[in-house]
Amino acid sequence: MAFKEWPYEQMKGVFTSLSFFIFLLFVFKLARRTKSKSNMKLPPSPPKLPIIGNLHQLGTLPHRSLRDLSLKYGDMMMLQLGQMKNPTLVVSSAHVAMEIMKTHDIAFSNRPQNTAAKILLYGCTDVGFELYGESWRQKRKICVLQFLSMKMVQSFRVIREEEVGELVNKVRDVSYSGARYVNLSEMLSSTSMNIVCKCVLGHKYWGDSYSRVKESARNVMIHLTAFTVRDYFPWLGLVDVVTGKIKKYKATFKALDDLFDQAIAQHLTANTQSQKKDFVDILLQLQRDTMHNFELSKNDVKALLMVYSSLSLNRYSTFTFL
Repeated sequence: MAFKEWPYEQMKGVFTSLSFFIFLLFVFKLARRTKSKSNMKLPPSPPKLPIIGNLHQLGTLPHRSLRDLSLKYGDMMMLQLGQMKNPTLVVSSAHVAMEIMKTHDIAFSNRPQNTAAKILLYGCTDVGFELYGESWRQKRKICVLQFLSMKMVQSFRVIREEEVGELVNKVRDVSYSGARYVNLSEMLSSTSMNIVCKCVLGHKYWGDSYSRVKESARNVMIHLTAFTVRDYFPWLGLVDVVTGKIKKYKATFKALDDLFDQAIAQHLTANTQSQKKDFVDILLQLQRDTMHNFELSKNDVKALLMVYSSLSLNRYSTFTFL
């Protein structure tokens, strides 16, 4: 019998039974979820709304909203942000924060890998978003012993002195020209970018290339902290595609990925034996070194470069604030 030939009462009975079955399934899953949660001693949580959870309570100034909520619910509270798989633990006590970050640091070592981080950081293979494990430990060791060691900081002293000297000369030239004001924000931004680019990539940029690098580095920080719908509501991922957000993420990634490919190719072609090494030189040397039981892929190299090249924006923000 065709579907359109079914009697009305028969169709009504089928849909009623189906609806009742779905309702029972929903109640069963809700009961199991409630039972599993009741067995755990969780921190207090503000009242949640269906679907969005506690998102509406963050407001336009989340840091102030969290402060107000902590005054009411205590130094530790749980928030459900949308439909994220894991709830968010908010800590407002220095003592509890020390317990989490020192005593129980391994249990809390992983960060949520959001959409922007997966796109911009080569599938979260950097030290900021990669899951805790041997790969993360090796990359952290590279950052601490190679990039942030006192020997490396001192080796870049000449670069810092050169760029600061150029900054002073620019300010002096502008003052001698009779100008009524000096745009220190732009000059400090340029100096910071030049120092970072020379330390990380081996040279600085001018003109359009400088503008593209600066804009791309700035966009990385903006994208990583932006609100992406699919991170909180996975079934609404199409919204990020329609609004063009994913396209922007991929465009920023491609711009910097091409930059890193070019820098790596130039270093491989130069094959210099100079004692003055930038970050690309160090990473390529570690990649060739077979003494370590750790394989550093090209994407691993570029992910680490992505993190350190984006520091220029943080420095610019600090200079502007000062």
